[in-house]
Amino acid sequence: MAGMRRPTMTDVAREVGVTAKTVSRVLNDDGPVAVETRERVMAAVRKLGYQPNLMARNMRVGARDAAIGLIIPEMGNPFFGTVAGGVESAIRARGLTLIVGSSSETAALEQSLIATFLARRVSALMIVPSATSEHRHLRGERVAGLPIVFLDRPAVGLTADSVVSANREGSRAGVAHLIAYGHRRIGFVGDLPASLYTRRERFQGYRDALDRAGLPFDRSLVETGHDQDAAAQATMRLLALSDPPTALFAANNLASMGTVVALARARRTDVALVGFDDLPLAEVLDPPLTVVAQDPAGMGAAAAELVLSRLDGDRSKARRQLVPTRLVVRGSGELSPAPRPTGP
Repeated sequence: MAGMRRPTMTDVAREVGVTAKTVSRVLNDDGPVAVETRERVMAAVRKLGYQPNLMARNMRVGARDAAIGLIIPEMGNPFFGTVAGGVESAIRARGLTLIVGSSSETAALEQSLIATFLARRVSALMIVPSATSEHRHLRGERVAGLPIVFLDRPAVGLTADSVVSANREGSRAGVAHLIAYGHRRIGFVGDLPASLYTRRERFQGYRDALDRAGLPFDRSLVETGHDQDAAAQATMRLLALSDPPTALFAANNLASMGTVVALARARRTDVALVGFDDLPLAEVLDPPLTVVAQDPAGMGAAAAELVLSRLDGDRSKARRQLVPTRLVVRGSGELSPAPRPTGP
């Protein structure tokens, strides 16, 4: 064999002096083979370092691969990395492997990844949907029994299992916390697009808290930014208003990071901040960051348990599982607004 070419079944057959069909029978335990021939084939496999192509075999015989496909929007977002870790920890004991792909928050790439995972006949499919995707095309797979679970955001156009955070309730609690400390003008820094499920739910929680406190909604206090830099710019626009907010609610982890950066650059230590989703090193910021913490590892584990139950034969109706959030008080959300100046 020349160079670093991977050994094939033909190479094993040539080494032993038998046909490739005989090697296949030995490796797949499919048909009678003499004990001495079986031993020689296995010795050649070890000698050459041959690895069977399980994907090709599964496609040939119609079997499922011992793998679960997970599609996430962004590899660089630590939230989704922790979700994937939760999934992997839960499926490892069952001998299943996790395969992860990123849609880059685009529907076309998401569909391409779905097609790739289906072509290799994964045992289950887990999807964090991109902002503009829809999932009617998966109805046939679901009817055929393929376990499909959506994480963080539900499916569009498909009735399927989903595991999502208590987004609206968590946002309501975070904004109510700022109101309890005396804030009446609270800025909202959210994700894009505005139609994104998590963004809609968290914005509604923001509106809920204002309504319950009898505070007016001011559209000028709502800004958006999909990444850290855009969120920092959005924060600066809020701070530049003629009547700026005294507190900010950052509606995801990247918005929180951008808001922290903007406040630091502006040397503003008087603006209260609550973020949705925890951050690494949140406790060492000055002041430490108060957050509405999600449980991404728990979300991944819950989704994996749903998949495993479906693989074990559960054919009950699709269900949505809500993962609770919790308010983590650290200091940034407990700043009271400075007294407004009175007349001369």
